[in-house]
Amino acid sequence: MKAFVGAALAALATSHPSTSHSNIIVFKETIVFTDSVQNIHVSYGDDSFEGNVRVAYGPCGMRSAHQAYQELGTVDLRRSERPERFIWIVPDDIVHGECLHAYSGPELIGRSSPVTVRRNLRKREDIAAVADTSGPWFDGVAYMKAKQNNASFVAQTKSKKIAIVGGGMAGLLTSLLLDSVGIHDWHITESSQRVGGRIRTKYLNGTTPDEYQYQEMGPMRFPVSVKYADTNETLDIQDHKMVFQLADTLNKLNNDSSLAVNFIPWYQSSPNTPASSNGIRLPNGRIPSSAQIKANSSLQAPALAGSDPEAAEVAEEEYEKFIGVTPEWLRNTSMNIFKAHKQAVEDGMFQWSEAAYLKYYLNMSADTVDVVAGSSDLGPVWGDLYDQVYFAATTWRTIDKGLESLPRAFYPLIKDRLTLGRKITGLKYSKDTDKISLTWRDDPFSMETQSEEYDYAVVAVPFSKVRLWELPQYSSLLTRAIKNMNYQQVCKVALHYKTRFWEHQEAPILGGCGSVDIAGIGSVCYPSYKVNSSLPGVILASYQSGPLARPVAALSETDHIAYTQRAMVQVHGPIAAEQFTGNFNRQCWEFDEHQAGAWAKPYVGQQELYLPAYFNTEFKTVFIGEHTSYTHAWIFSALDSAVRGTAQVLLDMGLVDEAKQIVETWMGRWIHL
Repeated sequence: MKAFVGAALAALATSHPSTSHSNIIVFKETIVFTDSVQNIHVSYGDDSFEGNVRVAYGPCGMRSAHQAYQELGTVDLRRSERPERFIWIVPDDIVHGECLHAYSGPELIGRSSPVTVRRNLRKREDIAAVADTSGPWFDGVAYMKAKQNNASFVAQTKSKKIAIVGGGMAGLLTSLLLDSVGIHDWHITESSQRVGGRIRTKYLNGTTPDEYQYQEMGPMRFPVSVKYADTNETLDIQDHKMVFQLADTLNKLNNDSSLAVNFIPWYQSSPNTPASSNGIRLPNGRIPSSAQIKANSSLQAPALAGSDPEAAEVAEEEYEKFIGVTPEWLRNTSMNIFKAHKQAVEDGMFQWSEAAYLKYYLNMSADTVDVVAGSSDLGPVWGDLYDQVYFAATTWRTIDKGLESLPRAFYPLIKDRLTLGRKITGLKYSKDTDKISLTWRDDPFSMETQSEEYDYAVVAVPFSKVRLWELPQYSSLLTRAIKNMNYQQVCKVALHYKTRFWEHQEAPILGGCGSVDIAGIGSVCYPSYKVNSSLPGVILASYQSGPLARPVAALSETDHIAYTQRAMVQVHGPIAAEQFTGNFNRQCWEFDEHQAGAWAKPYVGQQELYLPAYFNTEFKTVFIGEHTSYTHAWIFSALDSAVRGTAQVLLDMGLVDEAKQIVETWMGRWIHL
């Protein structure tokens, strides 16, 4: 390295060593870490100086520039342009205790005091154990090396204008992160008339949150901790802590009880919820409960076994061996999802779906594969793995008065920098200005578009919508990710009743989710709030995902609600018909004009192929959202993507200190800076 840098700096040296050491550039005291990217802060002792400046690191007593170890970069100083900080990509083998030097031609115009160099232990202890080629990994050091040139040597100002496209949780957190580091010229553009994205709390019968008659038509709950029976220990699920951190932050910023985000227990299971009995009914025609089946196994018919039940049993055993889900694995994953992802990559969990593993690795018959795995799920095994960790939780939380409280708490912070009801139709990059414009049409039949130009666009819109936009010529990989990422189909139906009758029957249902064997109904969830109260109630009477969500979404609204209500009568008896008010809410995400699908559900090969594409800024655009994360469907995934995307923008601007602040504050343990 010294020989290369010495040659690069030879032009600065003369046959007569420079000894001027003017204080035109004054370096502030500097502490750096090996193998990192750093901001170097400077001030100026001569406001009249203009000219080209080179900054290098080398012996404090060096008498000529060719003795330097490393050249940081160059900049043309003007009276009107005085950068206050430079960017230094510090190598792993940097020499401790030497100095930074500024040269204008052969003249030394600034020298720092000895630089304190510390070993980047974090890389050795955490990042090295987490890093893999496809993520979850954003290497800010390598990112800056790849883009390093004179333009990226100088930090930009914080006055850049940033577009945040999409007002879901990823976009909302991005606005908060930018504000937290002093970048305030951002604007959220949202296509709907609300913020929150897939958070959809519906307050039925025209009620308010305080009246507690609601259901969650999007996300519902947060896994908190798992109690392991083999060791009797309870461990927190670490990644979802970001949701609770966000709530605490918003509560402090708002300092308003009417906007408080408060958590209450969520009952994930309850013994008397309905259970899938494979067609068997009680003598009175009703669907049995989990407790009834547990007490009398004859109330549940065997699952469809196919033509070879023994082969199906072997297939299940072999698959369980392959994925290796043990209590120890669950413990480790709940503590560090990043390491689990790395291990899943190494173990081939992205190369196989369950069905493909059984069919093409174990050579099971098509009939056995379909019975055990189902042929319709083309997602990698990884998706099943992290869901097993989360659904192993023994403690859960939800938000009092509905998850809508979370985006509602953002509103006072964003209302003056928010446009609702504007449907973006494209992004246009200008080579002349090096800026990106949002385009839209107020009149959808107009051939001309309106536009507004920004320095950066952070796009938090599902690819299922972005793929219809007019876009710059992004890389082939990113373009294919936008066009091809798969999204899950989901339908939910909430039904409103005069009373919470299910809590007052002989076998009361006190919260929890069950399931029924009626096609297209899926899970049934009972409210975890105001349990055993005399209030009216709302059941999430159908939560259907996957292929069966499509035929029920194709039903007319009347037919779908009637179909779901008949199922509730089969679960609860005639009282469900007597108590039904006729009020309901239906949400089929595939046909939502602002989403065009529920969460991202990559096919085999899509995640490991596409994930690296999101770690590059192309045409001043950064893509975020749960679809760009390494887990999907959870609010945490969206929040995590916002941390990565914001850090990415800040690095592009050279604001390394701010990027580090965000990473360290918001659990960005997988981001190496």
